[in-house]
Amino acid sequence: MWAEVSNADGAVGFVPPVTEQDVRPELLGHLTAMAEGRARLVVGRDADDRVVATAFLTLNTHRLMRHWLWVYTVMVHPSLQGRGAGRRLMAAVAETARGIDGISGIRLTCRGGTGLSRFYEACGYKEVGRVPGAIKVADDDFRDDVTMWLELG
Repeated sequence: MWAEVSNADGAVGFVPPVTEQDVRPELLGHLTAMAEGRARLVVGRDADDRVVATAFLTLNTHRLMRHWLWVYTVMVHPSLQGRGAGRRLMAAVAETARGIDGISGIRLTCRGGTGLSRFYEACGYKEVGRVPGAIKVADDDFRDDVTMWLELG
């Protein structure tokens, strides 16, 4: 799914075209973090039990930041775009984070120029930082790196 999302212009760490082999090392990194207890996976499935949405929740190891976690690689299958799957995924992310002892906030970053910050704002996140031009998607295409925050009250 990661390659399909990337090839549909999804902002999940790659620029199309990509193959499954291109994303495999990143996936293995996430799976290793899960096996070591540093990350959790939130999965959405369709009626046929196929994975159609994912997000990785990564715990902080720094002693002053253990009260919040990162969310990485938020993806919804391209066939489900605009049908509420993303909002359901983000609600499940928040619910999962609330179930982890001591977690009071969620932080994520997104690529500017994609409309993602508006999506996350609609899910309750607020923009708390922006680094202009920090993401290079092509030789002449630089995007802002936008930091979003959700307080889990």
